[in-house]
Amino acid sequence: MLSKEEYTKLSLEYNLFFARIMKEHLIFIEASLPIKNSKLILDVDDLKKDFESFLLEISYLSNRRVSEKVISSNQLVTPYTMNAEMLTEFYTGICIDTKITEVEMNLEPMCNAGYSPDLYKKIYNLNIEAIKLVEKLIDMKQKLLKDTLNCNIFITLYPLLLEHTFEEAKVYLNILMKLQNLDESVLNDNILNKEVFWNEIMEEHSMFIRGFLDPTEGNLINIANEFAGLFEELIEKAKEALEGNYSPEEVTKESIEATEQIKEFKTEATEGILNCNIRSIIIPLLADHVLREANYYLTILKSSN
Repeated sequence: MLSKEEYTKLSLEYNLFFARIMKEHLIFIEASLPIKNSKLILDVDDLKKDFESFLLEISYLSNRRVSEKVISSNQLVTPYTMNAEMLTEFYTGICIDTKITEVEMNLEPMCNAGYSPDLYKKIYNLNIEAIKLVEKLIDMKQKLLKDTLNCNIFITLYPLLLEHTFEEAKVYLNILMKLQNLDESVLNDNILNKEVFWNEIMEEHSMFIRGFLDPTEGNLINIANEFAGLFEELIEKAKEALEGNYSPEEVTKESIEATEQIKEFKTEATEGILNCNIRSIIIPLLADHVLREANYYLTILKSSN
């Protein structure tokens, strides 16, 4: 069973990462819907605002209550996040609360933080709020995916990308449920299961980048394609390791190396998109978003190694 100290710290850290990911999914969806769907666009924007309000409160609470490892890993914000948000707002007209990023850029690591009963209760209630928000988001994504697959709606996002965001939301919800039950498996879930999931996320990122690049960006398309193949192989190796047919240590080592490489590729791509040096239809915030997910995955891998 998790201690209340562990519960508080983990709740803040997981919400800081995943709530930002969720609210950005909503930005990507909103930016991709035709104006014909004005009611849906407003519903998406309202839920985005709810996530922003939640995330801002979590961000204020997190100062001196989360680990140095999480802050320094650039999984919460990167040096590019603020510019990516501002440029995305400029391109799309979607309002983005950059105060959250400002607060998170100035977070200080935990320093003998006290965990009072009042703080525990506050975070417990915030997790309940998060669960309601994520459940609402999952319902919205399910309906949007169904409508897209049934050709009842047009959206400039791949169906696979919608499925991708749906799977990430389910992971977040599962973590929240475990936290509320003080389930210590949230600390020590099998790393190979995480590698199967996150290697698939990295593979799909590579495919999305490949598909959103202009056809003239042949070199970048080829690199993205190579990464897709590399992570596809790593998914199979992690599955084999789960069955005892491959070394767990070896697949983790290979996953670290591959994720370090794609992190560098994503960093260069984010810089290129922000500086208008890459031809693409990639929203600037999406470039920063997938970079942060690589940083998050690296933290998981290195913590287990």
